[in-house]
Amino acid sequence: MASECVFCRIAAGELPAEKLFEDDHLLAFRDLHPAAPQHVLLIPKEHIASFDDLQPEQDECLGRLLRVAGGVAARLGLTGGYRLVGNCGPDAGQAVGHLHVHLLGGRGLGWPPG
Repeated sequence: MASECVFCRIAAGELPAEKLFEDDHLLAFRDLHPAAPQHVLLIPKEHIASFDDLQPEQDECLGRLLRVAGGVAARLGLTGGYRLVGNCGPDAGQAVGHLHVHLLGGRGLGWPPG
């Protein structure tokens, strides 16, 4: 299944992406269909289908992902704030079956979001 996952293929370098951060465990890249002036996707390189599939041994990876998001936001100059969105399941709008967090910024973001 992971070999068919578009985010796994991006993480493996099989598909192009504008990478903003990468290490052995995480990848941050620009969304192809941005919903804000700055729209970045942050993913674990390990295939995890959704937040519902997280295991205790992955806690450190998810915590690191959130910390890296703040660093990416700072590098993008999002000093007025940014939003992190994690969708879980089709009813929430998760379109790719690989855990990911959207970093959105560069404009005012209303509430409630949707």
